[in-house]
Amino acid sequence: MIFLRRTVRVAVLTLLVIPITAVTATPQAAADPRKRSQADAGTLARHRLAQLKVARPLSIRGYSHRRFQPRWAHHKGRCDAREVVLARDGRRVRRNAACHPVKGVWYSPYDGRWLKSEKQVDVDHVVPLAYAWRSGAGKWSQARRRAFANDLTRPELIAVSHSVNIAKGGQGPQSWRPPRRSYWCRYAASWITVKSHYRLSVTRREKVALLNMLRTCR
Repeated sequence: MIFLRRTVRVAVLTLLVIPITAVTATPQAAADPRKRSQADAGTLARHRLAQLKVARPLSIRGYSHRRFQPRWAHHKGRCDAREVVLARDGRRVRRNAACHPVKGVWYSPYDGRWLKSEKQVDVDHVVPLAYAWRSGAGKWSQARRRAFANDLTRPELIAVSHSVNIAKGGQGPQSWRPPRRSYWCRYAASWITVKSHYRLSVTRREKVALLNMLRTCR
């Protein structure tokens, strides 16, 4: 009888343990690898893109870089937005008392280059200021344009090589894409995220180009 009671007790405990083990193991099995994360990012970007207004580009008349950014805005003490991005995107970055980087290494995701001097690095506006102007930013207040140009919350600012930033200029995805095809998914998703947050319009050609880049999100 005692043996039978022990056997029943072990069986009950076994039944109780199995579901707990299964629940614990599930999150580990479902951990998102990089490819799955890209796929999720692509799905979300497509959803946001579908909600953006499609319109012809507005006039560039009245545009000036100073209408957005007479200077980089300060975010942390003496550090301006550019210096914050350089510290965030670099490795082993050392800054002087004025917060300016004097040493570090930066990786440019657009073209895959490693940069060992701050002089080789630009902080790019993913959605160029002139492009944003023609997408609706020309109607904004000066304060909103300044917030856009110094936005550290959305993926609008990124450290890239000076040469690739010059090649990009103020072009949109229908005219320019990062040389590294493996970055197209991230680039398109970032572009759409920024436009979605600021409710900027897209052109038909721009939308087609973004959808084509999102096909690489696997």
